[in-house]
Amino acid sequence: MKFDIKEQDLIIKPYNQEGPIYIREQKGYFQRIRRYLGWVLMLTFIAIPWIPYDGRQAVLLDVASQKFTLFGLTLLPQDFMILAMLFMTGAFALFFVTNWLGRVWCGYTCPQTIWMLMFTWVEHKVEGNRNQRIKLDKAEWSVSKWQKKITKHAAWLVISLLTSMSFMAYFIPAKSLYMSLFTLEMSGIVSFWVFLFAFCTYGNAGFLREKMCTVACPYSRFQSVMFDKDTLVVTYDQARGESRGARKRKADPKELGLGDCVDCNLCVEVCPAGIDIRNGLQYECINCGLCIDACDSTMEKFNYQKGLIKYASEKQMEGKTTNPFRLKLLGYGGLTALFVVGMVVWMAMRTPIEASVIRDRNALYRVNFEGLVENPYTLSIINKTQHSLSYSIGISGIAEASLQVPEKITVEAGQMKRVPVTVVADGYELKSKVTPISFHIQALEDADIAITKETKFYRD
Repeated sequence: MKFDIKEQDLIIKPYNQEGPIYIREQKGYFQRIRRYLGWVLMLTFIAIPWIPYDGRQAVLLDVASQKFTLFGLTLLPQDFMILAMLFMTGAFALFFVTNWLGRVWCGYTCPQTIWMLMFTWVEHKVEGNRNQRIKLDKAEWSVSKWQKKITKHAAWLVISLLTSMSFMAYFIPAKSLYMSLFTLEMSGIVSFWVFLFAFCTYGNAGFLREKMCTVACPYSRFQSVMFDKDTLVVTYDQARGESRGARKRKADPKELGLGDCVDCNLCVEVCPAGIDIRNGLQYECINCGLCIDACDSTMEKFNYQKGLIKYASEKQMEGKTTNPFRLKLLGYGGLTALFVVGMVVWMAMRTPIEASVIRDRNALYRVNFEGLVENPYTLSIINKTQHSLSYSIGISGIAEASLQVPEKITVEAGQMKRVPVTVVADGYELKSKVTPISFHIQALEDADIAITKETKFYRD
């Protein structure tokens, strides 16, 4: 099929950066998905710090103490590997979803998009619909305009402060954080971070908005690398829609020599990024589907078939079938699964105790008044559980060797304790000047919590 392509059709209009973007409120299938999903994600974000677990806050990222608590699991700096694997899993999962469904992360689950559309919703409720907001901004300042602007910004500031407090509750115990806010006893450093994050939320969602997605966020720049001809993206059916033009509802478009696009421009007015999807795929598009809802509502009014704008791959637009088993998609999915399995295996093999043995650098060995050889060590024991535990220490590798160590060593939850230990042995009974030995550290409360550390015993 051939099309009569005009020179102006080959020109891609630049992204609209002149002045603010006034988003038209739109109802529809994809808008409902976004709104319900947004509420679920926001409420989950706010609620998680308030979830108790075993008498403690279930999720607490205590950066000051270098200790992360996740539902009974305590992660210390020694557990950095699991955090690295978690971030890599998230990255490859994002690549997988992007290659499959385009930028749906940006359109449906990205915090910037969710908060931006929430701020826009507040703006719509306070200042009116799109045309009313444009008229209000152009109008002279009056009592009514001041009231609306102050109300809107006050609501934005409240949302920003709540967002900041919810975010900080992941790093500071939620109860003490909110209590310090209400009693005005919040420390200077905490106040700084709370108001900084509130200011960033207020600025990003209220003013920068789409520019965070199109200018600051690197994802929009490199997303095209993960696209292929099978990726589902928001697509305008040019063969069906062109030539576009206005017409009466009962008019026959074929008699007028027009396509199904009535050039209502609603797809542009509802777009959070302010682009025209009819100009083809653009990196500013966040795959939110608002233009699909707007176009479908127009098609329904004109009694045309829906789907002039839809989620479709390049192959589908060419009349071909999308390949769900393409190498790139399987590769991203396989790497995601691999890292998930790696985390599960790491968790299964992880022991809730960490220990190290350090020799005394000032005295490699010494001989006491009985003629026995002594080797001093320092044991560092880390309790990676959320309960205080007591440990016993044993030794193997030298027959009839004795230990000079406390019988009971107590380490608080998530803490490290250094214990001086001295191994005493008869040097004449040893065949070599260097003998491998092992320290066995075991929790008295739980026999499964145990670790063995290797070191060496020296004599003259």
